Amino acid sequence: QVQLAESGGGLVQAGGSLRLSCAASGSIISIDVMGWYYQAPGKRRELVADITSAGITTYADSVKGRFAISRDNRKNTVYLQMNRLKPEDTGVYYCNIDRAYTPIGTIADYWGQGTQVTVSS
Repeated sequence: QVQLAESGGGLVQAGGSLRLSCAASGSIISIDVMGWYYQAPGKRRELVADITSAGITTYADSVKGRFAISRDNRKNTVYLQMNRLKPEDTGVYYCNIDRAYTPIGTIADYWGQGTQVTVSS
C-alpha cells in the first residue's frame, strides 16, 4: 500500500512564495512521473507541473517562470516551489503519481489528499 502526505499550503499575499511537498511512503521500488495539479473553486482539476524519474519537467503555461518542480527519488518526495504567487493561483493542490512499482504490484493515477493555497490581493 502507498500513501501520499502533502504539506506546505497556506495563506500568502500576492507576490509571495510557498513550497509544497508530497512524500510517498510504503514499500516502493520506483515511481515514474510525479506531478502537481490544482483545482480552483468551481473549476475542474488541471495540471500545474510534473516531473519524470529522470528529471524531465512539464509546466502549465500559466506558471512557467514562476513555479519549479523537483523531486528526491531517495525520499520518494516531490516538491513545488511557487514564486510570485497571484490570486488566480488560489485553489487546492493535489500530488499525483502516474505509475509506481511495489513488491505487490503496480499502482497508477494515485492522488494525495490535497493542500489548500490561498493568495490574497
